[in-house]
Amino acid sequence: MSSPPGRRRHALVGTGARAEMFVRALVTEHADTAELVAFADVNQRRMDAHNRWLVALGHPAVPTYPAADFATMLAKERVDVVLVTTVDSTHDAYIVAALRAGCDVITEKPMTVDVPRCRRILDAVAETGRQVTVAFNYRYNPLHEQVRRLLADGAVGEIGSVHFEWLLDVRHGADYFRRWHRDKATSGGLMVHKASHHFDLVNWWLDAAPVDVYAAGRLFFYGESGRRHGYARDYDRAHGAPAAADDPFALRLAEHPRLRELYLDAEAEDGYQRDRNVFAPGVSIEDDMAVLARYTNGATMTYHLTAYAPWEGYRVMVNGSHGRLELEVVENDFVSPAAAGALKGAALHGDQAAAEAGGATLTLRPFWQPPTVIPVEGHTRQGHGGADARMTRVLFGGEADPLHRAATARDGALALLTGLAANRCMETGEPVRVADLITLP
Repeated sequence: MSSPPGRRRHALVGTGARAEMFVRALVTEHADTAELVAFADVNQRRMDAHNRWLVALGHPAVPTYPAADFATMLAKERVDVVLVTTVDSTHDAYIVAALRAGCDVITEKPMTVDVPRCRRILDAVAETGRQVTVAFNYRYNPLHEQVRRLLADGAVGEIGSVHFEWLLDVRHGADYFRRWHRDKATSGGLMVHKASHHFDLVNWWLDAAPVDVYAAGRLFFYGESGRRHGYARDYDRAHGAPAAADDPFALRLAEHPRLRELYLDAEAEDGYQRDRNVFAPGVSIEDDMAVLARYTNGATMTYHLTAYAPWEGYRVMVNGSHGRLELEVVENDFVSPAAAGALKGAALHGDQAAAEAGGATLTLRPFWQPPTVIPVEGHTRQGHGGADARMTRVLFGGEADPLHRAATARDGALALLTGLAANRCMETGEPVRVADLITLP
């Protein structure tokens, strides 16, 4: 049976937690323009969980394929677009295979984790003429769109510098140290997995590309450093460990039905544990990082990422020839004890209310005039500031995109390169010229 005219056939590979947002958008808000036709994963139980949730939404279950049969799925299900939401280090394998099979690709950020994989993707795009779109949802946050418009309209004049501070609180930040992200070989570290979001925003806001990068970072708080700070507990994973019972850094998988289905109940197939002790040995990523970058337009950026903060949010300051623009976003002003053992945004025992507060402020400070507090547009604390729903309207619904929010493979590479250069600098202690890593088309 063929799809109705104008309705593109989508298959998704990688049925972890992040896949749910894409799946729900495909089969509900955008069912008139897009169709979900198959899942692929290394774990059958995770695919089965997503199919149960599909049925609960009133959508029929879709065929499932072992990841090893990815090519078979593309042909048999006549796939037009592949959604890649797998472990970061495997993105390139699925992207390249999909492109060569004649499909377009939407991939979760980061596009990949190292220079050889990045080059492989770019070569496949050039070879096939197919399209890769990177799901940089922060571009779709109304606040970030507002910043882009203000800067493009000359609110601060010619841009001289950007200071960008990002704080992950001890609930959200800790989560990167419980799961596969703790291994730099699979995630690229937070300079790639997390900060690629932020580096992409700066590239987009400045309409410029990084030239030189210097960075310093270390594992200060998590991993075996936790013993020095007095936080370490003697267990490997939280589930079933008495020592984790009152540990505020422990994820309680059994208390979250969807996480339990996706991970705890699926462990027997692949052995993956979602709730590792954040202070256990084996962490190879940093949790405190500073970056200095210079761009093609002459502007510089100073950036700092802290993954163990008491509150969550970020500050961006843009200095220019006519003044300064300041954005401050508080996503959570503290971590409540009740939420400490949960995930950011997860419901606690069915209770959606949170004691934590947040908000956003955007201030323009022109020369010779009092500062102006600019009303923020469409800010919400749900769905990445309202960005997820706006992004899927463009990716699946064909909504007009005058701000060019849909990021190309080249955009994905540029966001990666700041983080990859930062990683190289942290290894060698020497500044890195981005052009020495890869030449972009």
